[in-house]
Amino acid sequence: MISAVELGLLYGVVALGVYLTFRVLHFPDLTVDGSFTTGAATAAVLLVNGWSPVLATLAGFGAGFLAGTVTGLLHTKGRIDGLLAGILTMIALWSINLRIMGTANVPLLRKDTLFTPLRKADLLGTWAGIGIVAAFLVVLGLVVVWFLTTDLGLSIRATGDNGPMITSFGVSTDFTKTLTLGLSNGLVGAAGALVAQYQGFADISMGIGLILIGLASVIMGQAIFGQRFLWLATFAVVVGAVVYRLIIFAALEVGLNPNDMKLITALLVIVALLLPRWRSALGGRKPAAKAKV
Repeated sequence: MISAVELGLLYGVVALGVYLTFRVLHFPDLTVDGSFTTGAATAAVLLVNGWSPVLATLAGFGAGFLAGTVTGLLHTKGRIDGLLAGILTMIALWSINLRIMGTANVPLLRKDTLFTPLRKADLLGTWAGIGIVAAFLVVLGLVVVWFLTTDLGLSIRATGDNGPMITSFGVSTDFTKTLTLGLSNGLVGAAGALVAQYQGFADISMGIGLILIGLASVIMGQAIFGQRFLWLATFAVVVGAVVYRLIIFAALEVGLNPNDMKLITALLVIVALLLPRWRSALGGRKPAAKAKV
C-alpha cells in the first residue's frame, strides 16, 4: 500500500498539470499521453549520459513544455480544433520519443536518481519517505496556487471562464492558452521524469491512457473535497491521484485482472462525474461553485 501512495503522489504532479488545462482553461488536451513519455525519455537518456538527476528532471519539464507549446500554437495560430491539436501532437510525440530513447525501453539500473538518497537511507517504501514526497507536493501545490493568483494567473483563469471578456481588456488569449498548455505539459513531463526515476526505467508505452488517469484524479479529488476555494481545488487533485492509486491497488489485491484496470478507471471517472449530480438531486442543491481565491 505504501508504494501505491508514493506512486499516487508522483502522479499528483500529472493531476496538477491536467487541472490547469481541464479545470482552469477548460481545454480538452490529449497531449499529456505523449508529453509524459517525452519527459521520462528525456530524463532517462540524460541520466544514462551522466547528467545530474535535478537537471534531468528539469529537462523533462522543458521537453513537456515544448510539447504543450506546440499544441497551443497549432490551436491558436493554426486555428486547429483543440482536441485535434492535442491528438496530432500526441501522435507525433510517439516517433519523437523513440528518437530520443533510441529504443523502446531505457533502464536506469545503477544510475543515481532523485530517489537514490531515499533508497540508501532505507526511507523509500516507508511512511517517512511518503512524508518527504508529500512535502514536495505541498510546495509544488503552493507554487501553483500562488501563480494562479498573480495577474498572469488571473488572466489565464479569466481566459477559461470568459475568453471574449478578457480579450476586451487587452489580454492575448492566444498567449494565455499557449502558456497554460506549455506549463501543464511541463508538469506532466516532470512527472514522467520522476516516475521513470522511481520505477528505474523509461518505456515508450508508459504514457498510454494517462489522460484518463489525470482526469480520474482531478474529478475524483474535487468530487470528494469540492472546488469552492482555489487552494482546496488544487490540493484536492493531488489527493485524488492518491485515492485513485489506492483504488487500483485494492482492485488488484482482491484478484481483479490487471487487464481490466483501464475499464475500472473509466468507471471511476464516470462515477466521479455523476457524483455531484447525485448530491445535488438528493440534497436539492446546485453543484459546487467554481474555485475562488
